[in-house]
Amino acid sequence: MSLLSFLLGEKKKTASVAKERLQIILAHERSGRGSRPDYLPALQRELVAVISKYVSIRPEDIKVNLQRQDNLEVLEVKLELPDGLRG
Repeated sequence: MSLLSFLLGEKKKTASVAKERLQIILAHERSGRGSRPDYLPALQRELVAVISKYVSIRPEDIKVNLQRQDNLEVLEVKLELPDGLRG
């Protein structure tokens, strides 16, 4: 690490920042703070904001859901892409 990057800080890539946020959210929820996750609406808004930088979508085009079964938690994100982008 150079002195300049130490003083000014390094700009993190969007993917790594998003990964860190998700890890923090999941760790926070797993700590047993509550039974109903209150972060899902905020997560959905942030996902819409990030994806909107690259693709034109509406907030209702993305659904975020958390399913719990025994010791397993699944974070499901469903995204409906515009017709011109489907492969």
